[in-house]
Amino acid sequence: HGCSTGYNSHRFDGTNPEEKMKKLIALVALSAVLAGCVSSRAVQLKPEQLENQRFVLTTFNGKSVAPDEPKPEIRFDKDLRVSGKMCNGFTGQGKLSEGALTVKHLAMTMMMCSDTQRNELDHTINAMLAEGAQVDLTGNQLTLTTATQTLIYTRAANAQ
Repeated sequence: HGCSTGYNSHRFDGTNPEEKMKKLIALVALSAVLAGCVSSRAVQLKPEQLENQRFVLTTFNGKSVAPDEPKPEIRFDKDLRVSGKMCNGFTGQGKLSEGALTVKHLAMTMMMCSDTQRNELDHTINAMLAEGAQVDLTGNQLTLTTATQTLIYTRAANAQ
């Protein structure tokens, strides 16, 4: 007869083509979602995201930075011009490539500071920017990292 209950058309051994297609579609959809999760973490920072931003250094290799004024900072102007101050002021033209910030010709004043941490920070920022530091901007936190150094900054309220 022409009526079917549907029971005869389904096979329960896992070889039903309709079930296989549903599983395949679910698998493809899950793969796309997982690939999206992975690739979104690898999104490269764009220079415009740093433009006209100022960040104050809060942590140096896991240690808090002394809250003395003026606070160590880094700022990014239009076209990725980088400037800032640890003990000494520094400035140079930045370049972002594959998530790494490099300033090949960093100009820096050369005062000797009584604060040993600030002197160390001068050497650290100079070396990091010369060799290229991985940059991560998550919310208000900017992190510069090399194989041996980590600087964590917090976005300042104004870019003046």
